[in-house]
Amino acid sequence: MNNIVGMFRKSRNVLESGGITPTVEEKIRCPICKAIDTKRSVAKNKMVCPSCGYHYRINARTRIKAICDKGSFQELEMNVQTENPLNFPGYANKIESARAASGQMEGVVCGTAAIRRQPCAVFVMDPQFMMGSMGSVVGEKITRLFEYATEHDLPVVGFTASGGARMQEGILSLMQMAKTSGAVHFHSDKGGLYITVLTDPTTGGVTASFAMLGDIILSEPNALIGFAGRRVIEQTTKKKLPEDFQRAEFLQDCGFVDAIVPRTELRATLERLLKQHSRRRDEA
Repeated sequence: MNNIVGMFRKSRNVLESGGITPTVEEKIRCPICKAIDTKRSVAKNKMVCPSCGYHYRINARTRIKAICDKGSFQELEMNVQTENPLNFPGYANKIESARAASGQMEGVVCGTAAIRRQPCAVFVMDPQFMMGSMGSVVGEKITRLFEYATEHDLPVVGFTASGGARMQEGILSLMQMAKTSGAVHFHSDKGGLYITVLTDPTTGGVTASFAMLGDIILSEPNALIGFAGRRVIEQTTKKKLPEDFQRAEFLQDCGFVDAIVPRTELRATLERLLKQHSRRRDEA
């Protein structure tokens, strides 16, 4: 009898910690509302908590699968790889660890795809690869994607998720801000549409460059968006910042974000925007 009681206690403890019980499907606990649900149920809801709408961070491949039409994504620039231009100690090992942890060669995946039959170029930053930090390869891949989109008259849809510039590459990382911004500007001058989708987190040099240069700027709910950290700003300005400072809803109120779109509605929203752009382009 004691063994049976102990078994049920153990199962309950595992369930509450978000683990796997011997007899039931894997569970996860929402970090916001603490609701427990099956991992399969949350995955079917685009990795959004069914109870409170909390958006879990997802990797680049998962997002591509959720947004793009099945089989439509064709990856570009997959052979561009990071080196260690400044001979930063331990950087090569850190890159290898990031590749093993994320399954990606770099912090962004680029390619062409269709979103509900609307053709476009797509880049998706991966928060699981060194928090999507922008090194020279990330900047190069995004720049080449914009150049490809300009040449082939494609709109660009970009999903940003980044901790900012990659410190191991120093000034070379910071230079990517200007390079990517120039590519965005050239694409815009040729009449190309650029839609950015800001996801949690989008910060640092990425925010200060291509993330905020979209013709239409969307965001997932409650995404952290900013340049410098909250504490740095408070120490500099000597002022207490609002609780929702640097959250998507705050930026929308200030006019920096056009619309906040839940992940479950994002495909339909992008389809509508791409269709509208396509009609305007055809009429021109």
